[in-house]
Amino acid sequence: MKILVTGSSGTIGSRLCERLLETEHEVIGVDRVPNKWLPDVQRITTIIDLRDEQKLIANRQKLIADLVIHLAANARVYELVENPDRARDNILTTFNMLEFARKNGIRKFMFAGSREGYGNIPAKKYTEDLVRIENCESPYTASKIAGEALVEAYRRCYGIDQITFRFSNVYGAYDDSVRVVPQFIRLARASKPLAVFGKDKCLDFTYIDDAVDGIMQAIDRFDDAKNATYNIAFGEGATILELAEQIKKLLKSSSDITVTESRTGEVIRFIADISKAKKVLGYNPKTSFKEGIKKAVEWYLKHNL
Repeated sequence: MKILVTGSSGTIGSRLCERLLETEHEVIGVDRVPNKWLPDVQRITTIIDLRDEQKLIANRQKLIADLVIHLAANARVYELVENPDRARDNILTTFNMLEFARKNGIRKFMFAGSREGYGNIPAKKYTEDLVRIENCESPYTASKIAGEALVEAYRRCYGIDQITFRFSNVYGAYDDSVRVVPQFIRLARASKPLAVFGKDKCLDFTYIDDAVDGIMQAIDRFDDAKNATYNIAFGEGATILELAEQIKKLLKSSSDITVTESRTGEVIRFIADISKAKKVLGYNPKTSFKEGIKKAVEWYLKHNL
């Protein structure tokens, strides 16, 4: 297939394109910024701000594909609490990509949803049927639930088959953002304090290669997996405090760890039920939290970030 990946300069997009370039698929990327990590991915990436529908139209010929994998988004929850216009951008870019697919006969679409959609409901593990609008905690969450609704609407109205992934705290290579893992690594290297928002905050951290494996398996099994939603995570929880302690230990850092209350808009506990992805996609995450954080630290040290 010819596959169009939006957000090809982001964390998941970079690694996914890197993997796709090793296959027989033809891959093209779109991002509003260049890929600073991988020259081969930058070579197949077109710089477009997906909020600008006219730019998509102008680049129509090079972007028509058999499958769109829409990863592009403003992704930090608290930043979107502070700047809710970024949530609007997420909705607009998803709409524009679905319209591009509709107008150009693209009948396969994958969407990057989020575990934020589950909100703060009491559950031991979260199955895909538990997302509810009334549990929406933040503008970021709203943008992802709206994206899922748009994707489903375009399936029903226009026959665009879809797969939605609900990712959970993907971390690893190709990320120098202020997300919690790279941020803690930077701060610990400088022996600066690590701020934990929520003593008991527990999340399901997913190593980048496991997340990309899930997408690759969905590509291979699209016809069997289509028109459904899948949790892509590790299936176990770790607290933010454990994350801080693990990074501090690996880097032999003298950083103090400070613990305060959770911030507005954030989910405080999430562990995914990944049985559906295992059954339908053959998904089998291999990298435990401790092993993945060790790999991440090694990658950041190697790249001096």
